[in-house]
Amino acid sequence: MQIPLRTRIPEKLYFKIGEVTEITGLAAYVLRFWESEFPVIAPKRTASGQRLYRPVDVEAILKVKFLLYDKKFTIEGARNFLKKSSQKTPMSSADTLFQEIRAELHEIKTLLE
Repeated sequence: MQIPLRTRIPEKLYFKIGEVTEITGLAAYVLRFWESEFPVIAPKRTASGQRLYRPVDVEAILKVKFLLYDKKFTIEGARNFLKKSSQKTPMSSADTLFQEIRAELHEIKTLLE
C-alpha cells in the first residue's frame, strides 16, 4: 500500500515540536505519545531535553497519521504494518547518511543566498 504524503515538509535539517505540530496538524501530546508507541518516530534530544525532529521523523508521523486517521488502523495494526513495510524496503545507513548530508547542504545553500 502506497501511503500518500499530501503535506509538504519544509527543507530543514531539524524541526522543533511546535513546527511539527503545525506541519502535521497534531497536538504536541499526540506526538509525544506516538513517539513512545512507534519506534520509527525517534527525534533527537538536545542537551536540555528538547525534541528535534528530522524530516524522516516528520514523514513517519504523517504515515502514522494516515494509517490511524484515514485507514482506521489500530495502534497495534499501524505498528505492525510499518514494521512489515520497513522489512521489505530497508534503507541502508549510507542512504540515510546521504539524505542527511543533502539536507545540510541545502540548508547551507539557503543561508548563503
